[in-house]
Amino acid sequence: MTNKNIRSLAQLKEEMRFLKMNYVQQEETLKLDIKVYAQQFTLLGLIKKLTSPSELYKIDEQTHISSKILSVVLPMILNSVFFKHSGFITKTIAALVSGKIGQSLDAESLSGIFNMVKSLFKRKKSKEEELAFKDYGIPPDSETY
Repeated sequence: MTNKNIRSLAQLKEEMRFLKMNYVQQEETLKLDIKVYAQQFTLLGLIKKLTSPSELYKIDEQTHISSKILSVVLPMILNSVFFKHSGFITKTIAALVSGKIGQSLDAESLSGIFNMVKSLFKRKKSKEEELAFKDYGIPPDSETY
């Protein structure tokens, strides 16, 4: 803090007003900074940050969670759905093969498979819809028509 040469009561009051204004401004700035900082650590903010696609890929590259889950879940699904009434040997072979396949899949390949399946169910436009007349809002009796 610098030493100020205050020689009159008016200068003292002016300095007090300046310090109070400065104090209030710093307080408001600090409150806004705290709000921004606290929003980074809210539960919703953390969930949004951790569930972004780039973050999921990054986590999956380090831990290979998707391949571990699929190596367990895929054999269970196959044996309970497709090989329901088959024998022990068939179920064992299916579990071994699907477990190996599940280990080789990662998040990028899963998202590629998901997008491929999604594109199969997308409704395709017919040629009639593509060639349909497009109305741009110009009335037929207009001079520009």
